[in-house]
Amino acid sequence: MKLIVGLGNPGAKYARNRHNIGFMAVDRIAADHGFPAWKSKHQGVISEGRFGSDRAVLLKPETYMNKSGDSVGAAMRFYKLDAEEVIVLHDEIDLAPGKVRWKTGGGHAGHNGLRSVHAHIGADYARVRLGVGHPGHKDAVPGYVLRDFPKADEGWLDDVLRGCSDGAPHLARGDGAKFMNAVALRVAPPRSGTGEKSQAKPKPSEPEVTQGPDARSALQKLMDRFS
Repeated sequence: MKLIVGLGNPGAKYARNRHNIGFMAVDRIAADHGFPAWKSKHQGVISEGRFGSDRAVLLKPETYMNKSGDSVGAAMRFYKLDAEEVIVLHDEIDLAPGKVRWKTGGGHAGHNGLRSVHAHIGADYARVRLGVGHPGHKDAVPGYVLRDFPKADEGWLDDVLRGCSDGAPHLARGDGAKFMNAVALRVAPPRSGTGEKSQAKPKPSEPEVTQGPDARSALQKLMDRFS
């Protein structure tokens, strides 16, 4: 079983913030895969369901971002899971908008939600890093991530969320490579309908030109030479 966690802040005020893209992703997964209604538990809300024969628990901590680890740690202990069975989806300012990356282990890179998760369960969990872009200066980061996605971002954002949902069964099996393939098919689909990039058609070969005997008169040859 996997514990699939989306990070964010609770409440309608934060619902469309860049910081809440993790919440958005697990909401889409729950809706698309027929998971039951969310219920309050483990200092958050959870929904338990299956992807085929693979059981998974979706979790949205309601402790606010900087205490996300309180909820994640409580759920992990309740289900008797190891850190390797936890997957966290979160916003990533060091990736361009629309970019998605899978990572296992490593540091928290100053992300307050990940910092809290690290403190409670260690660093050996998997992460889905959902790119939201960088405002350009570190002092602008808090205000940037706590603002809503602009309407101009709705296209790529929808593709990313749908891609995460398409790949969710692979998350439940811990297969990061197949998850990333599913996301890529949404955000960068093949250009042909066959699943392969279309190939440029070869240009038709030029017809071969053959020359017969020169039938011009001597005067015509001389005129052509100086024309």
